[in-house]
Amino acid sequence: MIIKKIFSVCLLATCLCAMAQKKTEILIWDENPLESSEAKSQAVRAQDFTKDPAITVYTPKSPTGKTIVMCPGGGYTHQASGHEGHDMASWFNSQGITYVVLKYRLPYGDSTIPLADAEQAMRVVRKYAKELGVDPSKVGIAGASAGGHLATTLATHYSSPETRPDFQILFYPVVSMDAKKTHMGSRKSLLGENPTREKVDSFSNALRVTADTPKAFIMLSSDDRAVPPVNSIEYFQALVDNGVPASIHSYPVGGHGWGFRDSFGYKRQWTGELEKWLREEVK
Repeated sequence: MIIKKIFSVCLLATCLCAMAQKKTEILIWDENPLESSEAKSQAVRAQDFTKDPAITVYTPKSPTGKTIVMCPGGGYTHQASGHEGHDMASWFNSQGITYVVLKYRLPYGDSTIPLADAEQAMRVVRKYAKELGVDPSKVGIAGASAGGHLATTLATHYSSPETRPDFQILFYPVVSMDAKKTHMGSRKSLLGENPTREKVDSFSNALRVTADTPKAFIMLSSDDRAVPPVNSIEYFQALVDNGVPASIHSYPVGGHGWGFRDSFGYKRQWTGELEKWLREEVK
């Protein structure tokens, strides 16, 4: 009984520590993004993905300087901001990692919009690195499903050193826009009904990997029927061919869209492997 009480107290203390960690909401295109106001806070929280792109920054009690900007999935039609976004904050914070969830605008066929928001998020995080407890040389991009496509787009289309991620973490990502390989809903939402071959190739991000593409951690399920595993496999191979450090983890079952859900049978495996990779590969 005493042991149970001690365990309960420790668990409560852990939860309270997690709750005490700092949360900052920032409109990324605002002229003074760190100025807080109730109106801005409401705009950040609003689930209207057509306007007010924003980041929510979760700062750990003892920051290491490492930072992850997360792009939730949703086929470029919505954003699964819970299990592919905010739900991971406490876990990353427990490792001393500053965790940032990006609310990006939906493209409706304009492929420039999500990338513009992802680049701006990187600029804001690095510009205000001191205030946010961030090391500007350790800022990575992460993404799940269509958010993984946005993450790989940033990693292969970045326009300047200030928007280049230092590393990338990909959950069952869409990578190709080729009709034979892609998630067609994501392709239609990003590129429109009848994109040109040039447009398809431009956003088939395995084709854009170079030696300057940031190192990557990739995870997926072999039985994913929504986003074919070839997306991850071709991207991994392109990274290897260009001499970019890359790690890929394919779990035999789980399908698509598991994110941080406890129902995914290999959650203990991917969290353990990613924690080790972040500790050893991001220094």
